Parts: sequence; structure tokens; C-alpha cells
Amino acid sequence: MSKWRNFWVAMLFLLPAILSVVVLRLWPALLALHQSLLAPRATTYSLDNYTYIFTDPVFLNSVWVTLLYSVIVNPLQIAIALGLAVLMNNKLPTTGFWRSIVLLPVAIPQSVSAVVWAVAFRPDGLLNSLLAVFGIGPQRYITSPDQALGSIILVVSWIGVGYWMTMLIAGLQDIPRSLYEAATIDGATAWQRFWYVTLPQLRRPLTFVLVADTVANFLVFAPVSILTNGGPQGSTDLVMNEVYTSAFINNDPGSASAATIVLVVLVLVIVLIQFRLMSDKAER
Repeated sequence: MSKWRNFWVAMLFLLPAILSVVVLRLWPALLALHQSLLAPRATTYSLDNYTYIFTDPVFLNSVWVTLLYSVIVNPLQIAIALGLAVLMNNKLPTTGFWRSIVLLPVAIPQSVSAVVWAVAFRPDGLLNSLLAVFGIGPQRYITSPDQALGSIILVVSWIGVGYWMTMLIAGLQDIPRSLYEAATIDGATAWQRFWYVTLPQLRRPLTFVLVADTVANFLVFAPVSILTNGGPQGSTDLVMNEVYTSAFINNDPGSASAATIVLVVLVLVIVLIQFRLMSDKAER
């Protein structure tokens, strides 16, 4: 009797979380799957919406841009976050202050950050003013097809690096100091200690950061919508922006739902590959 009583008490506490997952995650996912197989191109379940989006050059371009963006932004953010974490983990003067400064953009809504960067990207903005100091001419940034995606990567990295740095600092602080002391006694250099002690011990936090960073970057929307709206010439048209455009501008929920399912499958495949690579590395 006591066992069942404890079970129902536990379920009572879990009920808000379970309801949130069902209402905010599972139900929208099932609804998207339903719409992707039905409306508006078919009266019965079919793959018409998927056939349409995979023959749509705009959607195919968004997939290519999203993959290119992810290949660049994920390693860049993790490398910067890891470097900052190692630096901030040392007992340096005013370390707490600099940690707060790096983490500050995380507390600012992405839409606000995008507006701030839009001012900096203006022809007479801060970035071109700084370049002028070094004798470099003004750049077009978000109005240039060659620079717009890099500009989005800059904004997204500025927003997210502080959060991933915090996660990695927590992992670094869990590494026993005795491992570093033993490596130092054996004559290991700073780089050897980092490569043979820090990285192996940081594998679990790095796996979490890699997976979470990948998912977060695939779902980026606000900076693109505010700064470029997918342009110029589709150079920043990420899949999330294309989903929004199809659903709310082109009034085509069927293709938007199909694109959402494709995005989810793509993210799952990449995350599974990442888990496999990290587990294989651990076994070696």
C-alpha cells in the first residue's frame, strides 16, 4: 500500500511536467505530422507535401544554407566557449566580472540583441567605424550575399557562447586537481595537460554542449527574421525562417509542417552521429 501511495504522490509532482511535455511538445509534433501528410495538397494521407518541398528550390536552398551555417557555427562556438572556459577557470584577477560580461548576452532576448546588432551593422555603425580606424573601407554586412551569413553567425555566437562557456566551466571544476599535479610531475607541458587530461575528463560536458548547441543553432529564427528575413538572395534563409514564411506569409501550413518534420529528422540524425562519434572516441 505504501509503495502505491508513494507512486501516486510522485506522479502528482510530475503531473505539471508531463502535461507540459504533452501539450507543448508531443501534441504540436503530432499535429505537424498530421498536417504534413494531409492539408492542403491532399484529401487523404499522402506524401504530396514532401514531394512538393523536395522539388522546391527555395526549400532546398534553405536546407543547404542551414547545413553550411551549422558546419561553421557549431565548431566555432564550442571552440570559443572552451577557450574562454579554460581561461576563466583560472584564478585570475576580476575573473567573476569577466564571466558575467561574457554571460550577459544570454540574459538579453535574441530579438533585442538582433536590434542592437542591426545598428552596429549600419553603414555608419560601430563596426565600420572601428574598421575605419585601421584604414579598412566600410563593409555591407547583412546587405551583402557574401557577408550576411557570416554576420548572422557573429550575432548568434555573441548570444550563445557565454552559456556554453558556463557549462564547460562547471565541467572543468569537476576535474580532480590531482590529475594535473601528476601530469606536471611527469613533465607534461600545458598543452599536453590540456590534451591528455582536460579534454578526456571534459568529454561528457562537451557532448552535452555539442548536442545542445547543434539543436539550438538549427532552431535559430529571431536574428534571421529581424536582420535579413532570409536575404539577401536567400543567403541566410535557414529552414526555420522558411517554415515561418511558408506557414504565416504564404499561408501554406502543409509544406511548413513537412519542412518542420524534415528539420526534426535532420537534427536527430546529426545528433545520433555526434553521440556515436563521442562514444567511439571515449572507447578508444
